[in-house]
Amino acid sequence: MSIATLNDIFFAIVSRDNPRVTLHRQDGGWVATSSRQLYRNVSGVAQALLAWGIAKGDRVAILGENRPEWTTADFACQLIGAVSVPIYSTLTAEQSEFILQDAGCRVIFLSTEQQLRKVSPIISRTPVERIVVMDPVETSHANSMAQLMHDSPENGDPGLEARARSIIADDLATIIYTSGTTGVAKGVMLTHGNLASNIEYSLKGFEFVGDQVSVSFLPLSHVTARHVDFALLFNGVTLAYCPFVDQLPQTLLEIRPTMFVSVPRVYEKIHAQADLKAKDFPKNLIFRWALSVGHDHEKEVLAGKTPTSLAWKIADKLVYTKVRAGMGGRGQVFISGGAPLGHELAEWFAHVGIRIHEGYGLTETSPVIAVNTPGAHKLGTVGKPLGNVEVRIEDDGEILVRGPSVFKAYWKRPTETDNAFVDGWFKTGDIGNLDADGFLSVTDRKKDLIKTSGGKFIAPQPIENSLKHSALVAEAIIVGDKRKFPAVLIAPYFPLLEDWARNHQIAFSSRAQLIQHPDVQALYDSIVQEINQNLARFEKLKRAILLPDEFTPQDGMLTHSMKVRRRAVEERYRQLIDEVYAHAEAAPVVGHVTGD
Repeated sequence: MSIATLNDIFFAIVSRDNPRVTLHRQDGGWVATSSRQLYRNVSGVAQALLAWGIAKGDRVAILGENRPEWTTADFACQLIGAVSVPIYSTLTAEQSEFILQDAGCRVIFLSTEQQLRKVSPIISRTPVERIVVMDPVETSHANSMAQLMHDSPENGDPGLEARARSIIADDLATIIYTSGTTGVAKGVMLTHGNLASNIEYSLKGFEFVGDQVSVSFLPLSHVTARHVDFALLFNGVTLAYCPFVDQLPQTLLEIRPTMFVSVPRVYEKIHAQADLKAKDFPKNLIFRWALSVGHDHEKEVLAGKTPTSLAWKIADKLVYTKVRAGMGGRGQVFISGGAPLGHELAEWFAHVGIRIHEGYGLTETSPVIAVNTPGAHKLGTVGKPLGNVEVRIEDDGEILVRGPSVFKAYWKRPTETDNAFVDGWFKTGDIGNLDADGFLSVTDRKKDLIKTSGGKFIAPQPIENSLKHSALVAEAIIVGDKRKFPAVLIAPYFPLLEDWARNHQIAFSSRAQLIQHPDVQALYDSIVQEINQNLARFEKLKRAILLPDEFTPQDGMLTHSMKVRRRAVEERYRQLIDEVYAHAEAAPVVGHVTGD
């Protein structure tokens, strides 16, 4: 089926007599929303927006966690031609105010009373005229979304449908503010055609047969999650909403999804938890043996085949099934996007029988540029470019892309828009290459490349991903631009490190004290030294700086799509980094400096 707008997708979803389009937790159980109920809910909200004078092109903000009301509000905007503006639920009041003002939002949908309390003080300084709350909240300052949803018949509204059908591909659908890893967030303007063309092509090559279900837990304010949810709903997959990531482990056990779409950070945590659970003898011995068996069968797994050897069957029963059970036990398709997965991590999952299909894209490309599929899969790449986009590599290695899914402009930022294109090609800012078979590899962000004082360029991401493959490393950030040598900031994975310390009779009263212990420093020495063995001389890490912190979006060290804000981390630890370089001698042995 060819689709031109998000409204085509909506009508395709509600045209099916599906009793279980989405699932959400309520009163301790899971409640389904049918296709008829979805239509009623969306049309009720759309009619309310029209009654309030919201017209085509007006901006409407959605601030909340993943839940059916989020998608309902989004679809309601699309039906009437309004422009939805997602806001991360974890943003501060001031950050939310910036987006509401910059986008000129007239209505805001909020999830909870807590979010209402957060934004109430700043609403008078914004263009917002109406507030709608998804939860039942007693207030005279907001409308009840439940009431709006239920004020509409289930059998259709010809007038509303005609309005929705009049929306064309070039009409603006949404403004998504980038996570701002290096500066002020910019509003990316995506049209119906941008998003619809990407949805039509991004999952070609994947089969959707039978009763498929997936968990929606990546923030819908991010383009990847929103795209995935639209695409899966369009293909008949049931979505189970998980509003908070700390609820994900239990949700996976209850829903038992057949499809798992995530960012690398979640896959890293699954890997770390598996290592943690298998740390004791004899479990560890069995675990390591099973991984070696998986290594021997890696090619079969990556080809989509189930190995048949006796060793594999035993390893599968003893180990692999337990890893899959933690993800629900029914997973058939695993996809990763939003950030580089890391070669070693992808291999580890292949060694436990899980083939992860890594993809690549940006907010500006709606988002998918390339993705590995069951029929075209190559480890270490992000797959082949989609059939409706063109990719070329500039002389300096930058990836350029053009096609119908590429955005038209940044909201109210013509200079930044002009700078983002060259001869009609969008400059991704990423460095990569296309191999002879047409598979795209992404090596790093262009602006993140480190140039040492000796003139050597270092791509930090592959090295950082290798370090993070150790279950003891939560985050790794390489520094050394314009310095004589590279060093690395390491945020340990403290649950595993603290357990290791107790097993080694290391007493500590705080994380800061723990990372200063010589044995802990030696432990991370060995991790870095192992990585150094595979690096060129100018890439070798000469200093490891252990940090007592875990990075979060709340402290500004991570974006809300769980990517490290490299500049923010370097600024926070600027004094520590400067001290390391002031006193360090470029020796071949890794030294240690710890944060206070």
